Amino acid sequence: MRTRAEELAVQCGARLEISGIAVSDLERKRSGHVPADLLTTDAMELVRRPSTDIVVELIGGMEPAGRLVRTALEEKKPVVTANKALLASFEGVELRTLAMRQGVDLLYEASVAGAIPLVRALRESLTGERIHRVMGIVNGTTNYILNRMSEQGSDFDTALSEAQAKGFAERDPTADIEGHDAAAKAAILAGVAFGFDVASPDVMREGITAVSRVDIDFAQQLGYSIKPLAVIERTGDDALSVRVHPSLVHRSHPLAGVRDAFNAVFIEGEAAGELMLYGQGAGGLPSASAVVGDLIDAVRNWSAGTTAPSAIRRPARLLPVSEVRARYCVSLEVADRPGVLAAVSTVFADHDVSIRALEQAGHDTGARLLLVTHFAREGDVQATLQELDDLEVVRRIGAVLRIVGDRE
Repeated sequence: MRTRAEELAVQCGARLEISGIAVSDLERKRSGHVPADLLTTDAMELVRRPSTDIVVELIGGMEPAGRLVRTALEEKKPVVTANKALLASFEGVELRTLAMRQGVDLLYEASVAGAIPLVRALRESLTGERIHRVMGIVNGTTNYILNRMSEQGSDFDTALSEAQAKGFAERDPTADIEGHDAAAKAAILAGVAFGFDVASPDVMREGITAVSRVDIDFAQQLGYSIKPLAVIERTGDDALSVRVHPSLVHRSHPLAGVRDAFNAVFIEGEAAGELMLYGQGAGGLPSASAVVGDLIDAVRNWSAGTTAPSAIRRPARLLPVSEVRARYCVSLEVADRPGVLAAVSTVFADHDVSIRALEQAGHDTGARLLLVTHFAREGDVQATLQELDDLEVVRRIGAVLRIVGDRE
């Protein structure tokens, strides 16, 4: 029986040998058999070592990862990375440009959706397709939390604790629940799918912490699921809207059925129509699968003296957040007395936001209003919310959820 190394040699067309492994602690106990003579704490020396032909960077974060990747590319060594924070930064834009100028690969399949071959599909299979929109669940932690709230009736804190216990969420879950992780992935996808340079700070970002059980129940009554979506869509020949936020997705849409910590990305193209890629988006083994796939590509291309296909990138003209149009579901806690509904409705009308549906429920300390709008500008909705926040009868503004994938 052939070993895995022999199988990889056949797939790559060359035998792979580990030149070295950079670690932060030589004394740390490691599972499996890792020869001690391969370990070093000098990552830069390893990158510059003449016997190192290809660099795999799995450190994460900005530094020293950024310096190491830049050095490798400057020395015309292909790089495989899973570092979404680096790739989605302004430095990441520079590194992609450097790789093209040097004529070497910078491959990053594992940075977006784990084992799902999303980057490769967009970069190669759909390279001739005019893509209109890419939207999906690219953070399994937030999908797990909302799924538990929806199916098990858990509150947010309980669902988050369960996600941490299962290893889906970090001890500090901020990057996930506040949307930073998904925003980085959305920025990367904007480049792969549309050829625009977008960095994380350019992405409109909202987390899921404002979503309550009441919002989920109301969504279900309307026939929707609440999903944590990254949305990248074309708004003109040279313009994009790139955003991350919890969204209402109709139960008939394929994304509505994505459960637990799974990822799924829905692609809408001019000729290909609608496509969806689904699978394990996080975890050591799914990420490792994507890294090995990129490594095989890098070796093949290096041996042939070529690189993976790469579109010419250009600066993006991002649609101002205030100009994004959507339908909205707004949750308000208000005083339970006559005239409240009229006062709230007047504020919406004054800002040209039309109410499509409304439900009112009373409770011990007041009432809750749940409103669904017709299509409206983000700027008008935000102005509405600002005035509502100053309204004496409005005690609290809850979740503000955009409805995605519907046509009015």
